[in-house]
Amino acid sequence: MTNLPILARTVFFIVVFSLISCSKEDVYEPIPENGLNLPETPYDYVNLNLPSHFLTNAGGPLPTSINGTDNMPINNPITNDGATLGRVLFYDKKLSANETIACASCHKQDKGFSDEAILSVGFNGETTGRHSMTLINARFYQRGRFFWDERATTLEEQVLMPFQDPVEMGMTLEQVVSKVQAQTYYPELFQKAFGSTEITAEKISLALAQFVRSIVSFSSKYDQGRAMVAFPGANFPNFTTEENTGKNIFFQTIPNGGGACFGCHTTEAFVSANPGPQNNGLDLTSTTDLGAGSVFTNPIFVGRFKTSTLRNIELTAPYMHDGRFATLEEVVEHYNSGIKAHPTLSPALTDANGNPVQLNFTSAQKAALVAFLKTLTDDSVSTEAKWSNPFE
Repeated sequence: MTNLPILARTVFFIVVFSLISCSKEDVYEPIPENGLNLPETPYDYVNLNLPSHFLTNAGGPLPTSINGTDNMPINNPITNDGATLGRVLFYDKKLSANETIACASCHKQDKGFSDEAILSVGFNGETTGRHSMTLINARFYQRGRFFWDERATTLEEQVLMPFQDPVEMGMTLEQVVSKVQAQTYYPELFQKAFGSTEITAEKISLALAQFVRSIVSFSSKYDQGRAMVAFPGANFPNFTTEENTGKNIFFQTIPNGGGACFGCHTTEAFVSANPGPQNNGLDLTSTTDLGAGSVFTNPIFVGRFKTSTLRNIELTAPYMHDGRFATLEEVVEHYNSGIKAHPTLSPALTDANGNPVQLNFTSAQKAALVAFLKTLTDDSVSTEAKWSNPFE
């Protein structure tokens, strides 16, 4: 070895270092001319490896496990190749009218698959009607309807609608299929996912839904602490005193000095188990946005909106369907003192007389609740390569 020329030794060490520092699943194919960069072996989207607390009810009046909440249909189970295709479709800007917008433009990985803008910008510079809702844990919404107003009956239906929105991506389904057919990298992906190179709107829908359902959060500081105790109400050993105080406020009922937050953000997925959208008292009346009232004929739905997960809530600001709150502190203050007596206000937010609840939390209690909400931040969701942009 010592007799090798310097250049030969240098090349030898480079080759050896490359071999021992990369495992097979981390080896990428050379980036082709189209810019698509995928691993030789697809990422594992099928095996969630959920912690046990996701799968076991801890007791109490509300469910803590996600059992029975999975909205994945029998005819569209997640597969590694299907979700891989969905990932490419999700990030492909070629699938908008002027090739400037992708699904990921409004659902950004580092923003909890939401958008830092109050209203997202569409392909022609116009803005969307509502704030971008997080996609995390969409799989564990038992009701299975999507959008803030729940106009989409399934995720498979929802994923095709932004393509056809005149503000968001400005396409028809026929144009979307044509654009996908025009890209050289799709036939092989469709072959692997569905056993055929045929490209259809239905297959696009199935693949995108698989990818979105794969985005599940279960590796936060909260999860680390939850694994150490028998039930979520116990003090977590890895929490600060403030975080445990905030957690107690979150889980305790209002008569017992808590905020009853778990009543609407239920199970370890922190997604509503309630059968339908709710009104959280943002306004006294609904004028410009009727919410689910514009979808369902029953007037009880006026001013009601879907309850999204609190997972990675620290990253998904601004908050609410219209992005009116810039910070978690503002959100907590709304529930503390700002709930309005809307005619369809959720009964969970009213007192014994039917008036909006007044929690009257101290500054320390409000700060503790915010500190707890930040323990739900799961950095793996923001950094996992399998959910990242394959064109970069």
